[in-house]
Amino acid sequence: MLQPSSSSNRAPVPGAAVSGRAWLMLALATAGFAVNFWAWALLSPLAPRLQDSLGLSSFQQSLLVAVPVIVGSLGRIPVGALTDRFGGRVMFPLVSLATIVPVLYLGLAGHSSFAALLAGGFFLGIGGTAFAIGVPFVSAWFPPERRGLAIGVFGAGMGGTAISALTTVKLVDANGMANPFLITAVVLAVYAGVSALVLRDAPGRTVPTEPLARRLSATVKLSVTWQASALYAVAFGGYVAFSVYLPTYLKTGYSLTQADAANRMAGFVLLAVAMRPVGGWLSDRIGPVRVLSGSLALVVAGALVQAFTPSLAPVGTIAFLVMAAALGAGSGAVFALVALLAPANKVGSVTGVVGAAGGLGGFLPPLVMGALHGAYGSYALGLVLLALVAAAALAYTLTGVRRGIERRDPVAARSH
Repeated sequence: MLQPSSSSNRAPVPGAAVSGRAWLMLALATAGFAVNFWAWALLSPLAPRLQDSLGLSSFQQSLLVAVPVIVGSLGRIPVGALTDRFGGRVMFPLVSLATIVPVLYLGLAGHSSFAALLAGGFFLGIGGTAFAIGVPFVSAWFPPERRGLAIGVFGAGMGGTAISALTTVKLVDANGMANPFLITAVVLAVYAGVSALVLRDAPGRTVPTEPLARRLSATVKLSVTWQASALYAVAFGGYVAFSVYLPTYLKTGYSLTQADAANRMAGFVLLAVAMRPVGGWLSDRIGPVRVLSGSLALVVAGALVQAFTPSLAPVGTIAFLVMAAALGAGSGAVFALVALLAPANKVGSVTGVVGAAGGLGGFLPPLVMGALHGAYGSYALGLVLLALVAAAALAYTLTGVRRGIERRDPVAARSH
């Protein structure tokens, strides 16, 4: 069953005041998330080009874009726990600086072979851990009744993948392979400097005193950790999978040019990004269970429609945009649930595990899609599998998650 923190039992205070400094910290954290996600997603738009230039198979191409995802996902577990201990003021600059190294390596030397790309992609995953820093950092600055919106706004930083989608191929075409990587490295360095000077952790932030291993052990015993992980693996995992694999899907399935496919992926990402704060905002008002249920139902419908490979104009485009909006809103709702129910001194640790689950949810689909297309020459079965997984998550939300809330707090269950 879900185990809410003591703060989740307090009645919401409508219109609770939030300081200007809290909004500034939210803006800086969101910028840091976006910059690191920009770096994290640099290989995805280039995957079709690298496949052609290096003669990669469909599976190798899928593995290339999936490796940063899995490393960034698993890395969120220790990074989230370290954020509980040291705070976002330390962790944001540290992760941003560490991400510069693989970015420079890939741009200057690591794009000449598949093995070199995998090595660079492995360490590029560091950028994906930034998510586990921002959620506890932002949560500590906002009252419980405003955290859904705040974390949804922070989650919009995942739009960094759209920056990569819109600019990477164009920059390579204009000035060579190193160009987007060098620009991203400079932006990371600037952000690291600004965040080190300006970021501050919230006053009264709860700092855990027990060892890291003990905190992680306690975190995995919380039922909210596993319930939110399962839902985030579908919601955010679906978003990640599409954001890294959609250019390949559109180029292979619809014979679009690389630039056109990248632009369409950017549209998908931007809509999902815009809907993430909406999902958090709605969760503050009608409850995360209702938002998640509606979002997952739309994912089921969109995936089933797209499984028939309809024309992109307009049916296929509508199906993808519906899924983008639903996955974005659902991702925001999951962390509204985490912020509401996780103990204050374990928000980072819970976020790390849940964030890892979301990233892992995005790691497998590109590999599955690549393997299925290689075997059957079609993506239809992969989309049917997505619909089935989303349907299972919907059923779980309406039963297990709702019952867990009812056992803990019947009043909250009726409003959420």
